Amino acid sequence: SWAENFDPYQRQTYITEGTPYQYSFYVPQDMAGLIKLMGGKQQFINKLDTLFINEEYWHGNEPSHHIAYLYPFVGAAWKTQEKVREIIYQEYANAPGGISGNDDAGQMSAWLVFSMMGFYPVTPGDGIYVVGSPVFDQVEIHLQNGNTFKLICHNNSKDNVYIQEAQLNGHTMDRAYFSHQELTSGATLEFTMGPKPNKTWATSDLPPSLSD
Repeated sequence: SWAENFDPYQRQTYITEGTPYQYSFYVPQDMAGLIKLMGGKQQFINKLDTLFINEEYWHGNEPSHHIAYLYPFVGAAWKTQEKVREIIYQEYANAPGGISGNDDAGQMSAWLVFSMMGFYPVTPGDGIYVVGSPVFDQVEIHLQNGNTFKLICHNNSKDNVYIQEAQLNGHTMDRAYFSHQELTSGATLEFTMGPKPNKTWATSDLPPSLSD
């Protein structure tokens, strides 16, 4: 039977660390399938926008951590860039109480480390990282195989949160994701940042999903 007096915006006894509305986005392995069920790309964007506008996003609990990184799956990567920077500055501080929730197994901190570097594993284990908005001007990841993955941000600042263009090993990259194989092979990923969104960047080559 269905739950009685169902309210998607209220916490329920049968859901942990979130509301039904927040958990409606928790299908990381098949975002393409979820987007189709929700009525298509624009409807999905509207539902994500509504969650943030109504302050339903809850960074203090881990089941919401992937949500800000879902816009690239519908060709709106600039919205992820905007939301990720907002979360970084609003939810973290270098002071007591500087983490917005329990750092369960280090996940609250891991989200920040990934996000400040500029990418995040929306579906851990599928080998894909979704691009956000890098905070550091330069990051080098020294890998066990001896290779180095380098991220460089040009024109980076607190105001320049939007990616204008990207290059991977000197070649134009018009997608808001890269693979674990590209990372471990050693590469240089460069972003040029700006104060206004480039709404045409990464609009056609979308992150892969189970039902693609």
